[in-house]
Amino acid sequence: MSQGFRQSQAVLHTWSGLVVGWVLYLIFIAGTASYWRVELTRWMQPELTLPASAEVALDQAQALLARTAPDASRWQIELPGSRSNATSVRWQPKDAPEPKRGQPNPWQATLDASGQPVQARETRGGDFFYRLHFDLHYVPVIWARWFVCFCTMFMLVAIVSGVITHKKIFADFFTLRRGKGQRSWLDGHNALAVLSLPFHLMITYTGLITLMTVYMPWAVDANFGGRDAFFAELFPRDAKVEPSGVTVTPPALAGLLPVAARQWGDGHAASVVVEQPGDAAMRITLRRDSGDRIADSGEPLRFDAQGMLMDEAPQRSATVYTRDGMIGLHAGRFAPTAMRWLFFLSGVAGTLMVASGLVLWTVKRREQLPDPTRPPRAFRFVERTNIAFVAGLPVAMLAFLWGNRLLPAALEQRSKTEISVFFAAWALCLVHATLRQPRRAWVEQLAAAGVLALLLPAFNMVAWHGGLFGAFAAGDLAKGGLDVGLLLIGAGLLWTARRVHRHVPAQRRVRVPRATTAVAAEPSA
Repeated sequence: MSQGFRQSQAVLHTWSGLVVGWVLYLIFIAGTASYWRVELTRWMQPELTLPASAEVALDQAQALLARTAPDASRWQIELPGSRSNATSVRWQPKDAPEPKRGQPNPWQATLDASGQPVQARETRGGDFFYRLHFDLHYVPVIWARWFVCFCTMFMLVAIVSGVITHKKIFADFFTLRRGKGQRSWLDGHNALAVLSLPFHLMITYTGLITLMTVYMPWAVDANFGGRDAFFAELFPRDAKVEPSGVTVTPPALAGLLPVAARQWGDGHAASVVVEQPGDAAMRITLRRDSGDRIADSGEPLRFDAQGMLMDEAPQRSATVYTRDGMIGLHAGRFAPTAMRWLFFLSGVAGTLMVASGLVLWTVKRREQLPDPTRPPRAFRFVERTNIAFVAGLPVAMLAFLWGNRLLPAALEQRSKTEISVFFAAWALCLVHATLRQPRRAWVEQLAAAGVLALLLPAFNMVAWHGGLFGAFAAGDLAKGGLDVGLLLIGAGLLWTARRVHRHVPAQRRVRVPRATTAVAAEPSA
C-alpha cells in the first residue's frame, strides 16, 4: 500500500470526522443513554413502585376498564415487563375524536402494583434521548433524518479510513503513553477505536439500514409506487371492527396469555388491544414483547369474542425479517442485562472516541499555529464548540434529570418544560465556553457535570424513600442501579476535571536551522 494512499486516507479520516463530529457526538451520547431508556423512565417516575406480574396486571387493568369505560370502542393495555414498572391503560369513547399525536390524552390511566390508578409525573423519560439521537428534536423529522443519515455515512467513511490509516492500529492498542500531550490523545483515541471496532461498524451500518428508505427511496418507488403503499404492506392495518349490536361478556384476557405464549414459543405479551369490548364482533389483539427476539415484528395474534384464536401470527418474508434483525441489533431491545451492559460500554467507548478525535484535532492544530496564544477566529470557534458539545452535553443531560426532580409534578406541559431545561442548560454551556478561557471552560463544565451527577443520588435519598438504599431494599434494581451509575459518572467527570486542571502543557520546541547550527559549531579564530 503506497504512502500516498495512506496519507490521503489520513486526510479523509480527519475531515470526515471533524465535519460531522459534533453531531456524531450527540448521536453517540444520546444513543448510548437510550440503552437504558426504559430504566430511565422508571427512575423519572418515582411515584411508581415495582409492578405486579403480567397476568395479575392484566386482570387488574380489565377490571378497571370494565368499571370505567364499559361502552368504549377500544381498550388498550400496556403490560409491565422485566424492565418497565407500571401498567398503562387507554380507552377510546364512542363518537369521540382520537387525540392527535403530541396532545394530552384524557382517557388514560397508570396503575400501580395493586391495580389502583396513580398520578405519576408527566415525563418523556428515556424516550427523549432515544428520539433525540435520530430526530434531533426541534428539527423537522424528515430533515433531521436526512441529516443524521448524512452524518452516519461520514462516520462509516471515518471508520474505514481510520483502519487504513493506522497500519499498526492493533499493535498501538496496547500502547498508552501518559503525559505526552498529542501522543497521549492519539493513543487514547486508537485504543477506544479498536476496543469496540466491531460494535462501531455494526451500530453505524445498522443505523444506516434503519433509515434506508429515507436516503434510498428508488427501490420503494419502483416496486410500490410510493412510500405509502410500501408501509401499508410492511405494516398492514386491520380492517375497522363494526359493532354487531349483540352484547356479550368479554373473556378473561389473562387467560389468553398462555395461548399466545405457546404460539410465540414461550414469548411474552407486551400489549393487549380490545376493539368493541362487550360486543359479539369484538376482536382482541395481543402483540409480542420486543425483548423476546432480535427481529422484532410484534407478531400480532387475534382472538374473537369467545377467546378463540382467529389466525396465527403472519409469516414475514426473508427481506423483512432481515430488516427487522438489523433494527433489533441497532436498538438492542432483545439484549439481556449482561449484554445490554456490553452495548452500553461499547457506546461509551464510541462517545469517547468521537470526543477524543475532536480534541485531538485542536491539540494538533494549536501546535502548528504561528502564535498558539492568539489563534485565528476559525480555530477559536472549533475549540469553543468542542467544549460546548463534549462537556456541555453531559451538563444538559444531567440538568434534564434535575428538571424532572425539581419541576412541580402538576405543572402543565411538564414533559416539554423538562426538555426546555435541557436545551437551556446546553445553550448556557455554549455561552460560557465563549466567555471563558478554554482551559477554565473545560474544567468548570466538567466539574459542573460531576457535581450535578453526584448530588442527584443524594437528593433522591432525602426526597424519595431513601433513594438507592430504599430501591435496593424493595428489590428495584433499575432505580437503585441508576443512582449508582450516576455516582460513578460524577466521580469520573470530577476526576477528569481535576486532570485537566492539573495538566501542564508541554513546552513548544523551537527548531534551529541547520545552517545556523553549523556556524555556531565552528571554533572562533
